[in-house]
Amino acid sequence: MSRYLARKFAIYLLTFFVAVTIDWAIPRLMPGDPVSGLIARLQADPTAAQEMHGYFTESFGLDDPLWKQYLNFWLGLLHGDLGPSIAYVGTSVSDLIWEAVPYTLALLVPAIVLSYIAGNRVGALAARRKVLDNTALPVAYVLTATPYVWLEWSWEFARSFLAHWFLPFLTLFLVLFGGWAIGMRNLIIYELEADYANYLQALGAPNRLVRKYAYRNAVLPQMSGLALALGAVVGGAIVTEIIFGYPGIGTLI
Repeated sequence: MSRYLARKFAIYLLTFFVAVTIDWAIPRLMPGDPVSGLIARLQADPTAAQEMHGYFTESFGLDDPLWKQYLNFWLGLLHGDLGPSIAYVGTSVSDLIWEAVPYTLALLVPAIVLSYIAGNRVGALAARRKVLDNTALPVAYVLTATPYVWLEWSWEFARSFLAHWFLPFLTLFLVLFGGWAIGMRNLIIYELEADYANYLQALGAPNRLVRKYAYRNAVLPQMSGLALALGAVVGGAIVTEIIFGYPGIGTLI
């Protein structure tokens, strides 16, 4: 067991190292100069632009060799310092993230939790009721296949009447709800056809008890699916924040 955990830890550590290295390298491999872009946004006087370019280059540590920039990045990361922001001069990246994280969590947590609960309940009911299955399932397929931004286009007219938080939340909720409902509906059908369910029914157990056990067994794969889907959900939330102008992590990209 210890060897297994050590191997898994080494794999995760290597993945983290590679991901952080790629994150550091991509901006430096892109064409263009971030300092020149900053000076252009500031609309500085041409005579002072050269001096400002040298000052900002030195302030951001971009005049150091790449190997030193890489080591400084890791040292800052391990100390919780992500360096100064080029887009927001005078503010550190860490401060910007900590200011935006509460807004993103306020959007993500309710959307994930409520869509998970509601989607599983509706999916479980749809697996047992033909009428609900014929109505809720097609709607769920449409919702789970809908890009996050499409719902924003449809509800543009309502943005001035609803709270700034509600529409981004509802967009995430509906898309996630469809996926959970479809998954739970299929799992409940599978569990109700399993041997233990048939055995309980043969013993004369009430249908409510059989469905209760089926629901408990179907929830476990849904919980694993929730953990695996968090990355895609967070990515969708960031796009949603950008589209709606919601002051979360998405506005920092």
